[in-house]
Amino acid sequence: MHDKQDADNTSVTTPSKTTTNDGPASPQRQNKLAEADPSAQKVLSAAKVAAFNGWAIGVSAALSLLFALSSRTALVVGSGLAIVAWNELRGRKLLLRFDPRGPRLLGWNQLGLMGLVVAYCVWSIYIGLTGTTELDALLKELELVTGPIGDLQTTLTLAVYGGVITGTIIFQGLNALYYFTRTKHVQAARFEPPLEGDLGDA
Repeated sequence: MHDKQDADNTSVTTPSKTTTNDGPASPQRQNKLAEADPSAQKVLSAAKVAAFNGWAIGVSAALSLLFALSSRTALVVGSGLAIVAWNELRGRKLLLRFDPRGPRLLGWNQLGLMGLVVAYCVWSIYIGLTGTTELDALLKELELVTGPIGDLQTTLTLAVYGGVITGTIIFQGLNALYYFTRTKHVQAARFEPPLEGDLGDA
């Protein structure tokens, strides 16, 4: 008899998950969680960042794919950006479910974006230094006015794409670190005691 009562008491006091995996938390639920739990607030803030990143990258993918018919590079870059945007929005949904897979997916997704941009820049440097590009034509027209300009093309190519590579490594690296560090907040929020009124809502 006492064992049964102890088991009942244990089932009542054991913390439950903040939300289920059936779907993202509703806006009302998100507000309640943000007010009650700092960890949940940080997870929901990360979800907003993922939403912004996803839509911004999606727009960039669409613009790149507009030139896909005339450029294979645009097709590759646009397709890669579309995959990154899709993963970003998928990671956002996982965050709203307080699913630990969300931060990991988003972190690796940012590293994938970093790799895509760096690869594009390296390819552009190679083409710029070994092939004929629009920049070549522009510099030739400039030489007609200013005379020989020497290694200006090489300098500009390395400066522009080198700067993009550096900026991407820093920005996407910090983004990835930000997402990865949300994992502990997801874990903390998942096992908080239920909010007042949750049992009635269920």
